[in-house]
Amino acid sequence: MAGHSKWKNIQHRKNKQDAKKGKIFMRHAKDIYTAAKQGGGDPSMNASLRLAVEKAKADNMPNDNIDRAIKKATGTLDGATFEEITYEGYGPGGVAVIVHILTDNKNRTAAEVRHAFNKNDGNLGENGSVSFMFDRKGYILIVNEAGTIDEDDITLEAIEAGADDIVAEEGAYEIFTEPENFQAVTEHLKQSGYELEDAEVTLIPQTYSSLAEEDEKKILNLIDMLEDNEDVQDIHHNLDESG
Repeated sequence: MAGHSKWKNIQHRKNKQDAKKGKIFMRHAKDIYTAAKQGGGDPSMNASLRLAVEKAKADNMPNDNIDRAIKKATGTLDGATFEEITYEGYGPGGVAVIVHILTDNKNRTAAEVRHAFNKNDGNLGENGSVSFMFDRKGYILIVNEAGTIDEDDITLEAIEAGADDIVAEEGAYEIFTEPENFQAVTEHLKQSGYELEDAEVTLIPQTYSSLAEEDEKKILNLIDMLEDNEDVQDIHHNLDESG
């Protein structure tokens, strides 16, 4: 996993997202939906969902909103029929983009996603056109900005629990697992007293792409447009935003 920069990308995007406080409940709803879809709707049995719910409650998200997101994911929301769709394509400069959708109107959403790509010099591709550039992994982020967590200690804890790799970044540790080991590693680290900033089964790019300033602005605008779409549940890309 050497050479990845997910933590730096998270820092970069968080600084931008902090300016969008009006959309924070929507972001939490998407995180809750994704976690419940991957691991079930019971927070006591799903570490990712439990973490997503805790973060939502910390931002005073109403319980009704949280329950609705979970019911959407588990198919128990009365009177609603949602369809899951995955779009793959390229942004400017050849950046790979994968968009996961949950919609009750496939035609509307397809048109909106296509518009976002076209407006920012991107293009949609066939299924499989970029997904081969990503690996499905469990991802756990533990922030260490105070420098109080010993690298040797957390490395041993993570590897003994079943992690594949741990990477020490400036101010954080990133832990990667196979999807089937994610739950066990997450629970072990929490029981060992570590506070998890992020924990999810996600798509990790095999390599990251850096772009010239003009193209980077276009791909970031594409990502912003997609994030503003209430049908978009998750976006994966291999842009290196840390520069």
